[in-house]
Amino acid sequence: MPDRPRRIVLAITGATGAVYGVRLLQHLQHHAGVETHLIVSDAALLTLHQETGLQRRDVEALAHVVHKQRDVGAAIASGSFQSAGMIVAPCSMKTLASVAHGLSDNLIARAADVVLKERRRLVLMVRETPFNLAHLRNMTAVTEMGGIIFPPLPSFYHNPKSIEEMVDHTVARVLDLFDIQHALAPRWGGMKEGSVAPATDDDTGDA
Repeated sequence: MPDRPRRIVLAITGATGAVYGVRLLQHLQHHAGVETHLIVSDAALLTLHQETGLQRRDVEALAHVVHKQRDVGAAIASGSFQSAGMIVAPCSMKTLASVAHGLSDNLIARAADVVLKERRRLVLMVRETPFNLAHLRNMTAVTEMGGIIFPPLPSFYHNPKSIEEMVDHTVARVLDLFDIQHALAPRWGGMKEGSVAPATDDDTGDA
């Protein structure tokens, strides 16, 4: 009997950065051994169209199973639903607050609550700037509950040549958290010899 695919719950909310959720779905769509369960919030539909030009049907076609935001009776709302965890990409401050306070007021928040109570991996790609104190406290609360706060901050040490490369590098780091193999971005191999300028008498050593 073949092994059952690893299930990943993926939610897309209304924060900017819809491309992260889309790129995750695109990569996992044909990934052997992974089954995606998608929830798209009503606000996310507006952001998806504004930032990517995609409609609901385009995004839902990338997932293996689709759930409605208001369907709190869905399979993923139960702890008996076995999964490797959940990614919210991107995660709005409203969704962050709902998770931090255990509101379970829609399927996204309920599914996240289930992942936390079952001690599975929850990754929230929070998107807002600057953060206010409520945002910071909510992120602390989720971290204390075992969740991972993963702001999709771009890195530059790999010398990205396009926005796509920057997105893929971030998506690659998220996939690493679930031990999902990929070839989206090169691995860091350390600084090349001679790439750092030698110290001078003017250097104070302060970082």
